[in-house]
Amino acid sequence: MKDNVLARIAALKTMAAPQLKQQWRELFEAEPPPYNRRFLESRLAYRIQELAYGGLKKETVERLRALAKQYDGGKPSAKSKFRNDRLPVAGTRLIREWEGVEHCVTVRGDHFEYEGRPYKSLSSIAREIAGSRWNGWVFFGLKNSRGKA
Repeated sequence: MKDNVLARIAALKTMAAPQLKQQWRELFEAEPPPYNRRFLESRLAYRIQELAYGGLKKETVERLRALAKQYDGGKPSAKSKFRNDRLPVAGTRLIREWEGVEHCVTVRGDHFEYEGRPYKSLSSIAREIAGSRWNGWVFFGLKNSRGKA
């Protein structure tokens, strides 16, 4: 069984995007999220192992729920309701070279971090880097010139 699991995980790297999405549909019985290939591969690899070896223990799941309730008061965050679905997954690093200097921005859920400081928008970071007004999505290459994200 271990060899089969390893072979299935290794095969994910060679699959085309439509094949990965089909795997997602089969393993999760849901439509795949619009995230990047790396995210799909890692979640599919976890799911393959989870189905083969079992998931988290019941006690672990209960402990995680208790911790989540402790930190969010048991209520969904108001900020999460307004999260922009176009945003990359939290933890994603956006890298842009400007005038020979590489600038790195980290997506942090509902805000961004640049040079250790939080920012509410990519546009404010782009303005700081370029010294003029920019659409942050365009500046960091998340939106093409025709307006499609």
